[in-house]
Amino acid sequence: MREFLWRLTDRVLKGGEVAYEEASGLLAITEQRDIITLICLANSIREEFKGSVIDLCAIMNAKSGSCSEDCAFCSQSSHHQAKIDRYPFADKEDIVKKAREAKKLGANRFSIVVSGRNVRDPLELETVCAAIEAISSKVAIGRCGSLGTLTRYAAREFRNAGLAWYHHNLETSESFFPKICTTHSYQERVATVKIAKEEGFRVCCGGIFGLGETRGQRLELAFALKELEVDSIPLNFLNPIPGTPLEKAPALPPMEILKTIAVFRFIHPRKDIRVCGGRERNLRKTQSLMYLAGANAAMIGNYLTTPGSDPRGDLQLIEDLMLVPQCNNEGGTNKW
Repeated sequence: MREFLWRLTDRVLKGGEVAYEEASGLLAITEQRDIITLICLANSIREEFKGSVIDLCAIMNAKSGSCSEDCAFCSQSSHHQAKIDRYPFADKEDIVKKAREAKKLGANRFSIVVSGRNVRDPLELETVCAAIEAISSKVAIGRCGSLGTLTRYAAREFRNAGLAWYHHNLETSESFFPKICTTHSYQERVATVKIAKEEGFRVCCGGIFGLGETRGQRLELAFALKELEVDSIPLNFLNPIPGTPLEKAPALPPMEILKTIAVFRFIHPRKDIRVCGGRERNLRKTQSLMYLAGANAAMIGNYLTTPGSDPRGDLQLIEDLMLVPQCNNEGGTNKW
């Protein structure tokens, strides 16, 4: 096994690729010592292509709850009975304030997130665009939106306002998707990713693990993202919310999570591998190993409806590992 791992690593470091069957072999590893070797080698790939820099993002849930979609993991769905704060669209000033707070926390990028299928209401569209324009001129932070399915018109409005990144997860593999959501299709998600790319956005697109999918379906997602050539891949791990269909789902073991991160790094050596929701609950005391398993990015601060860890602790962890947070690519510099 170790010879197999070293051979694959050498190929990736030289610019080669890992085949589907080979990646399947990596995900099938069960021996602890082989998983540790895999993690160490994924770290060497991260160092080669991404260096010691860790990219940090933060989000704002600008509109919470009452979503028409029935995603089984989501507490914001109107189809479920989760007890969360529900509120209408935030105003421009609140969004800009949250962007400033994200910058102070150490984030390199700030994303405006809204519940629902997309931003259809003209007033909401106007608010989003006004907030993006204000952030562009007042806060030195990258601008991202997670605003649901895209039309060409909406994409161009967001782009003209100054949005640089678009986030839209596939969530899971095409084969498993119907068991997670029935109110829209996997292909609708793919279509939004393609529109975002064609309209000039850099795209953040990944999924969530621990939904009941197989290892093969995790791999299916990894190669779908490779085909779409997305820029940043957020990896989320289920934090079961009472009142949702997956409230009793078992947690993935930390070593299984670290192995998954490492395999994604092998498949996507030059992309940002970003660990996001559920890392605190699922990785527990092993969180520091997510970077050594190949991740070069993370979300800090709170998530959509659940609290995150203290960003000061996240920054300290990065420093302790002799890594550094990304300086803002819009002209600013993060201050610890």
